[in-house]
Amino acid sequence: MSIFDQLAGTDGPEQPTCSRKGCRAAAAWTLLWNNPRIHTPERRKQWLACPDHVAWLQDYLTQRGLFKDSVPFDPAATPGPRPESGPKES
Repeated sequence: MSIFDQLAGTDGPEQPTCSRKGCRAAAAWTLLWNNPRIHTPERRKQWLACPDHVAWLQDYLTQRGLFKDSVPFDPAATPGPRPESGPKES
């Protein structure tokens, strides 16, 4: 895999996984968020979450005033590069 493949998101895991650090479980939820200090109001960034970490990631985003919504994960509705990694705390 080249650096260009990594940047383009073309060589990621076959099954999208949870964004929680260290978790490799299959994604079941998409958490939508934005940072109002740097994103326009309509923009939605996304993290993926497994059933075990959806509440933890929602709480993380809510405490920072970034959380907008959670929706069931639909791979067909997630074109392009893989969503961002989640928080790095353990």
